[in-house]
Amino acid sequence: MHRRTFLLAAPALALTGCGAAEPVWAPDAFVAANTYVHPGPPMLTLFTMKNTGSDNGAHTGLMINASQRVIFDPAGTFGHETIPERNDVHFGITPRVEEYYQTYHARMTYYLLRQDLQVSPATAEAALRGVMAYGAVPKAKCTIATSEILGTLPELGGIRTVLFPDKLSDQFGRIPGVVESVRRENDSDDKSLAEQAYTEQLQAAAATGG
Repeated sequence: MHRRTFLLAAPALALTGCGAAEPVWAPDAFVAANTYVHPGPPMLTLFTMKNTGSDNGAHTGLMINASQRVIFDPAGTFGHETIPERNDVHFGITPRVEEYYQTYHARMTYYLLRQDLQVSPATAEAALRGVMAYGAVPKAKCTIATSEILGTLPELGGIRTVLFPDKLSDQFGRIPGVVESVRRENDSDDKSLAEQAYTEQLQAAAATGG
């Protein structure tokens, strides 16, 4: 296992940071128009959001690179009007959206532990099917949902279902081949500012054709 550190200056239900829910279900055309196929190898990326003061995990997310790349953010607040979402699965995870997801969660009070594991195409597809079939995740069940899905994948060697994010990241980190990185940012704890910055980035890109 390798570690490197970077320091940087809902019919479905969208749930709030392991919190309250509201219905979200992106139309077929919206999902199809934003499907993104990433050129990298089949990959599972476990994100654990950890408190900067206590180091305790507070939230779990899972990015899957299979026949398309998605992020499963169960019971999370992440989202944007340009990113289709169904049952806590966010579609169209381009490099720009991936960056937005990370900077949205990394802030002065929380840092992001990222764990990447290259897997077989069959395992990546099984994980993709798992998150898309799982259904909307109840509040405070983000890690239970993610660990249940990962536990169905034989290649991972038997992930146990757990409640706490640190318990899952510890299990995942023991799998041979996992590469870890830590991302820290010093920006405001107000996540709406990250969403606003992303919107402005999209507007600037549209104005310049980028």
